[in-house]
Amino acid sequence: MRQTSFPTPETGILLDGVSYAVAGRTIIPGLTLRLTERRIGILGRNGSGKTTLLRLMAGLIEPTAGRVEVEGCEPAKDRRAMLSALGILFQNPDHQIIFPTVEEELAFGLRQTGRSAAEAREAALAVLAAHGRAHWAQAPVATLSHGQKQLLCLLAILAMEPRTILLDEPFAGLDLPMQIRLTRLLDGLPQRLVTITHDPAMVEGYDRVIWLDAGQVRRNGPAAAVVLDYRAEMRRLGGLDADTDLAG
Repeated sequence: MRQTSFPTPETGILLDGVSYAVAGRTIIPGLTLRLTERRIGILGRNGSGKTTLLRLMAGLIEPTAGRVEVEGCEPAKDRRAMLSALGILFQNPDHQIIFPTVEEELAFGLRQTGRSAAEAREAALAVLAAHGRAHWAQAPVATLSHGQKQLLCLLAILAMEPRTILLDEPFAGLDLPMQIRLTRLLDGLPQRLVTITHDPAMVEGYDRVIWLDAGQVRRNGPAAAVVLDYRAEMRRLGGLDADTDLAG
């Protein structure tokens, strides 16, 4: 593998007055954050704007107002720069996988960085071997379990050696053994991880946690304090019969 430089506090993610609205509905109403820590959690209930925030950081959508920068570049406008800066792991691997075999899936991203077909194949096989999955190379992706597909998506990201990885509810639908395996792998990575989740247990040991509520920051700080307050509020809400009205 190539020698990769991993993130420093100066190579972070900036959101400067970022708003996002669609169909007349504002989802993110003017958010300003600078993300520089090695392990960052974005915590919130379903519908709080977490995934929209991830898509803004990844450049998959452009802000309605304000600007997003990753390592000084606007991700929605400079996709090539993002190849080495950002990797994204979504919660559903079937939305991410596009090729029929494991080797082809791994090699695809590597080809986007300018490697030849032979170089991409060699690097893909090296990643599989490094993670004890060399025998997966020619396997049809359709034969993999949900958890194996999620691991494949993560290996495809690691093959690209990005400096920051965005994780959107990465354990959704995974059984406990696969969650443990992926946790062990993620914990050992040198990259910056930004984890989007509704589960406070996922981010308890992180350097920083941002609690997002209705697209706005409700708490922002050390994980222990933010998680404690989040759990208390979720217990309070759980004691209310507050979901009886139809959305309409």
